[in-house]
Parts: sequence; structure tokens; C-alpha cells
Amino acid sequence: MPKPKINNKAPVFKGPCTSNKEVNLAELKGQNVVLYFYPKDSTPGCTTEGQDFRDLKGQFTKANTVIFGLSRESIKSHENFKAKEKFNFELISDPDEKICKQYDVIKEKSMYGKKYMGIERSTFLIDSKGKLVQEWRKVKVTGHAKEVLEAAKEL
Repeated sequence: MPKPKINNKAPVFKGPCTSNKEVNLAELKGQNVVLYFYPKDSTPGCTTEGQDFRDLKGQFTKANTVIFGLSRESIKSHENFKAKEKFNFELISDPDEKICKQYDVIKEKSMYGKKYMGIERSTFLIDSKGKLVQEWRKVKVTGHAKEVLEAAKEL
């Protein structure tokens, strides 16, 4: 699958998310969208990243921007994670990696010398017309949500 390109139409995705909803990018026209991919619910980096987006959500809302987190875990796992951390945005479940592959975030990773395929922490900013305007790959969590917010304010 080709890698998404900046200033082109963002890959349209649809999938189940928390709060018993389904998200469909095509239905979000008129709003900017932050789609952040993270490796695993309730792990230290993913928790911090989600908390940072949670704490800045009011400012994202003022910038006409909705936030979605996405990983491969089940809706049940996402609901637990969301409740525990009081996330004020939805988490998308992508167990078959369909959306992950559309955005080219499945990469070879290594832990304790073992290689495996997993989600590379990445964030995509999509404008209100459905155009991919910015991407961050190999994200370092510290300060990331604030950087994404600054980009969203410029749209």
C-alpha cells in the first residue's frame, strides 16, 4: 500500500471506537482531525501521550480539531484504558491493521533482541477538507501533543 502523502487526500478510514461508536473520516469533513497511532494500551509512553492529548483537548476543540487514538487492541481494552486515564476522546480499534497499513505505520521493531512487527508511534493531522497536512513519525512523546496542537491552530 502506498505511503500517504502530505498535501494529498488523507486515506479514508472507518472503524469501531470507544463509546460504542464507529468513526468514519468521510463524516468528519468540516473539522480537522488528529489521528495518532500508538503501540499498546496502558504502557508508560502510550499513557503519557494520551494524557497529554487529554489535557490539551479544550485547546484542540477551540482549533476545530477532533482527536482519535488508534492501536490494535480490542474495544474492551480501549474502554478500560480510556476510563482509567479519563480520556476525553475516542480510541479506535484496528485489530486487523487495516488502518495501520493505510497509513504505513506497521514497522519492524526490536525488544530484548527479538524482532517483531508493531505500530511505530505516528501522528497525522488532516484538515477540514480531508487533506493530509502534516505527519509525525517515530514520535518522541515529550512535548508531542503540544507540537500537534500548534500545527492544528495554524489550519
